[in-house]
Amino acid sequence: MFDPNGVGIANGNIFGFPVSEKEANLVIIPIPWDATASYGKGASEGPLAILNASTQLDFFHPQLAKAYDTKVFMTAISEDWKKINNELSLTGIEYIDFLETGGKIEENIHFQEVVKEINEASLALKNNLKEKAKSLLNEGKIVAVLGGEHSTPLGLIEALDELGQPFGVLQIDAHADLRDAYEGFEQSHASIMFNVLKNCPNMERLVQVGIRDVAESEVQLIENSNKRIKTFYDWDLKDELYKGKSWDYLVQKIIYSLPQNVYISFDIDGLKPNLCPNTGTPVAGGFELEEINYLFFELVKAGKKIIGFDLNEVGISNNSDWDANVGARALWNLVCATEKSRRNF
Repeated sequence: MFDPNGVGIANGNIFGFPVSEKEANLVIIPIPWDATASYGKGASEGPLAILNASTQLDFFHPQLAKAYDTKVFMTAISEDWKKINNELSLTGIEYIDFLETGGKIEENIHFQEVVKEINEASLALKNNLKEKAKSLLNEGKIVAVLGGEHSTPLGLIEALDELGQPFGVLQIDAHADLRDAYEGFEQSHASIMFNVLKNCPNMERLVQVGIRDVAESEVQLIENSNKRIKTFYDWDLKDELYKGKSWDYLVQKIIYSLPQNVYISFDIDGLKPNLCPNTGTPVAGGFELEEINYLFFELVKAGKKIIGFDLNEVGISNNSDWDANVGARALWNLVCATEKSRRNF
């Protein structure tokens, strides 16, 4: 029998919970993928690192009674996709180095083939996730993705879109991720929200929180989106905080911007870099984890329905398990907020 007050048991499931996929209300699909990562690698190791760290948590939660009774299951980390990722990442790094030294892809047949191969694999990965997610959604499960780089949840978001119900996306991130095929990668980590806007007609509104590293082309896309994108830039949030506004006041503005059904996309680099030093593209600024947790639970208190989520870009270090520890706690709070939402409906 599971003892929530005892020693964590590494039984292969997230948090060591004694739950099968069939029993679960929430199923997490881990995706060990960072083939398009353009700066730091390591997010592909994030799911395993978080799984290993997850049993070290305590499972009392102040916002959720008997949180340890949550029926959550994480599917196996695919060794096949991990192998494909590792192979493609090697050639991908060579290609990105080529671009950063002034190379032109239109003049290099080899790297044209590299981009084509990564794009084809990314499409297969997306479609594989989409079919798995559709099957689970048809069983009445809530589905989540644990990346990996931020490109990984596209298949899940497309599966939710095909249910035909309007929804919004709450994106916690340092980056807007609104690039069109960044560096030639059609499903780049920097293109996830561009692809969601393009492929998901039932996604009514994208609400971005914490953006602080953004291209002018992305700002123009936001401004010309006919209010389909609402961006709370980090510098604007900090400006209001410095002038005396409370975080609660800003959180209520964020929540007011969202429709009833909400998908949460949490890039760990939305946090302060000291909480995620080995993420792929860390950026100064950002939030404490407690501030984002507050946002999630206020979202639930406001009567919004969490329909799914992803957590991504958690890196690793050979010298410390700090990133995994923070990642596991971020995941636990996402799970608890989603479970609280589920209990409300």
